[in-house]
Amino acid sequence: MQTATKESPQADDKTRLLNLFLCGDVMTGRGIDQILPHPGNPQLHEPYIRDARDYVRLAERTNGPVKRPVEFDYPWGDALAELERVMPDVRVINLETAITVSDRYRPKGINYRMHPENIGCLMAAGVDCCALANNHVLDWDVAGLQETLATLDAAGIRRAGAGRNLEEGMAPAVISVPGKSRVLVFSCGLESSGIGSRWAADSRQPGVQLLPDLSMTSVDTLAEQVRHIKRADDIAIASIHWGGNWDYSISRQQRDFAHGLVDRAGIDVIHGHSSHHVKGIEVYKEQPILYGCGDLLSDYEGITGHEEFRGELGLMYFLSMEPATGRLQRFEMMPTRLRKLRINRASREEAQWLAEVLNREGRPLGSRAVLGEDLRLTLQWSAA
Repeated sequence: MQTATKESPQADDKTRLLNLFLCGDVMTGRGIDQILPHPGNPQLHEPYIRDARDYVRLAERTNGPVKRPVEFDYPWGDALAELERVMPDVRVINLETAITVSDRYRPKGINYRMHPENIGCLMAAGVDCCALANNHVLDWDVAGLQETLATLDAAGIRRAGAGRNLEEGMAPAVISVPGKSRVLVFSCGLESSGIGSRWAADSRQPGVQLLPDLSMTSVDTLAEQVRHIKRADDIAIASIHWGGNWDYSISRQQRDFAHGLVDRAGIDVIHGHSSHHVKGIEVYKEQPILYGCGDLLSDYEGITGHEEFRGELGLMYFLSMEPATGRLQRFEMMPTRLRKLRINRASREEAQWLAEVLNREGRPLGSRAVLGEDLRLTLQWSAA
């Protein structure tokens, strides 16, 4: 079994390797939006809660008062110190929130939106790229999507997976890292994650890049996109919103699709999300496959149900890739816990629980997580 980190990483490794930060769902709408400096219209259209401020009250009932308004960096909490420690070259999140003041909602039960003037929240964490092919980016209809795109563009935050037409939705985010290489982020989703078929972009309609299935034909669709832009030393990330919630299982189709992206499409990292909790990790031919990253930031605090999955616990994923070969060299994770609508470092018990889940679910995939004295996790894997 190969280890993903050294006891004392050499300084030249930091210079030579491309260091990525990835995470799962980031939901800065609803309750999070309401504690930020510019809260939007709190009206919701959910079956049981009609005011976004009620999510703040739920969190306060669970863990105590949250002052309002907070600074833009407040929700990121301890994650900021970890990002400062690692200093990743590129930071990629799955943004499950429309950034808009639109009141035209799609009747789907849950609708997330953050006021555009709260974009400073994403900027505070130095987010480089938002994957948008998910089941919330169109919560506030086409106007909400278009305002999301415009707000991200104005803030200088790259995005992928959604656009004003299919061509724009298919285009990858291209992030240049001086002296190393480029990172290409391709974002796509599947109906299994809750994305409606009507959300698919086409030549005239704004929407997301929605794949019809997990077939090799879909692999070849992505392969064609990669082929047009990827250079020899680029690192290509496929950010995929797939699968249902509250389920650790990984289907044979998902594994075959992920392997196909590595074998046939030139993808170096698969960044999977949707599950609301961490899932097993595989390293296939030295390429990391994150089948489900879980949630990093949300307003779920105080909501009951599915406690056995411990959705309040998350991971910050740090991957060190070798640009010349595209191979994974190191893989570390910081365990987190949501409390008072901010990201906190997990306790030893919580970190140990996450390690046990990763080991149980990673065993069939050939990976295991080792908990260090500093409560960070190091991934080890078997050569495929």
